[in-house]
Amino acid sequence: MRISTTIFLTDETISPVRLARALEERGFGGLYLPEHTHIPVSRESDYPFGGELPREYGRTLDPFVALAQAAAVTEELRLGTGITLVAEHDPVALAKTVASLDHLSGGRFTLGVGFGWNREEAADHGVEWATRRERTRDAVHLMRALWAAEPTAYEGGFGHSVRASEAWPKPAGGAPRTLVGGAAGPKLFSHVTEYADGWMPIGGRGLSANLPLLRQAWERAGRAPESLQVVPYAVHPNPGKLAHYEELGCEEVVLQLPPGGEKEVLDVLDAYARYL
Repeated sequence: MRISTTIFLTDETISPVRLARALEERGFGGLYLPEHTHIPVSRESDYPFGGELPREYGRTLDPFVALAQAAAVTEELRLGTGITLVAEHDPVALAKTVASLDHLSGGRFTLGVGFGWNREEAADHGVEWATRRERTRDAVHLMRALWAAEPTAYEGGFGHSVRASEAWPKPAGGAPRTLVGGAAGPKLFSHVTEYADGWMPIGGRGLSANLPLLRQAWERAGRAPESLQVVPYAVHPNPGKLAHYEELGCEEVVLQLPPGGEKEVLDVLDAYARYL
């Protein structure tokens, strides 16, 4: 089982270059970064994990810029978003960004797709909250049209359309690996089975109960059973938890790092090295 990591990289934390080098030197499998363009200070949206919203949410680096730095100083470390708020992007521009990063990194990129929890942030991007999931689905299909080997048109909703176009570079292996994050349920699983390679459950909660339901939905959609990837995300590890994920067939788990300075983060990495 590959052991990857995630962290809120900010202007106050360890740098992407220092972290990426440290991860590869120690043998970790990957680095995933979250995304928030901004956090409006007048908020109605509750922080989904309870309590006050942590400081780092409003200070995150752009994940694609930070991952490009990480790609430039590593050879094998996998790179990903956990997650990209796709509905907040112009999908034509996002398709170019994803393809460029995957091409330049030699196919090491994973696109984590998410729907968000902060209504105020989404509203500033012109996103109607009730339609954010369908808007995301539509945007992913448009991006896949641009990543296709031959010029491919796409006509969707929400103003998402593109003519058959030359759009290079292409992602190194066609469409990059795509994982959908979010809480289990029929709606979430319909997205996973339609346009993704698997599920990224935050914290890995409820896997034993929900994984059989996802597998049933996956097979009903005509997807090959062995192709489903489930990647527990933002996990605070212990030996029993990781053994449980391995027994469930998870081939990768993403461990949570603190949003700290260099010494704090490297100390945690050294503690996590026991799991490699």
